[in-house]
Amino acid sequence: MARLTLSFPEDQYYYTTVLTVRVTDINAGNHLGNDSMISMISEARARFLFEFGVAETERDGTGIIVTDLATTYRAEAHARDELLFEVGVMDFNKYGGDVIFRITRPRDRTLVAMAKQGFVFYNYKAGQVVAMPDEFRAKFAQVNWID
Repeated sequence: MARLTLSFPEDQYYYTTVLTVRVTDINAGNHLGNDSMISMISEARARFLFEFGVAETERDGTGIIVTDLATTYRAEAHARDELLFEVGVMDFNKYGGDVIFRITRPRDRTLVAMAKQGFVFYNYKAGQVVAMPDEFRAKFAQVNWID
C-alpha cells in the first residue's frame, strides 16, 4: 500500500492552540496513542470553530459533520508534552472542505503529525447534506476552492 503524504500551504492556517498529552493518552508503546491523537485533533477543531463563531449545530439543525480523516505521524509524543495545533481550512466546495492540522512539539520544534478532516455541512433535522452557509464562507474568503 502506498504511504500517505500530507502537506499544506502555509497561508491556510488561521488558528493555534496548545494541548497537553495526558498520562491517560499513552498507549502500550509508551507514546501518544492514535485514538488519543484523534481526540486531540477533534478538540483542536472544536476550539477553532468556536474561535471563529461557528456553532456545532445551528438552530435550524445545520452543523458540520466529519466525512473523513487522514493522519500521518512523524514523531512520538509522550506524557506531559505540550503540542501546538495549527489549524486551518482549505479546498472548499459547495458543501464543505477540509480542516487541516499541523501538530508540533514547541519545546524542540519537532513535527509530530499532519492531519486533515474532510467535512460537509449537514442538516440533522432534515437528515441531508446542505450547501455551505454564506456566513461560514465569508469568514475564510481567501480559501482556495475546488470544483
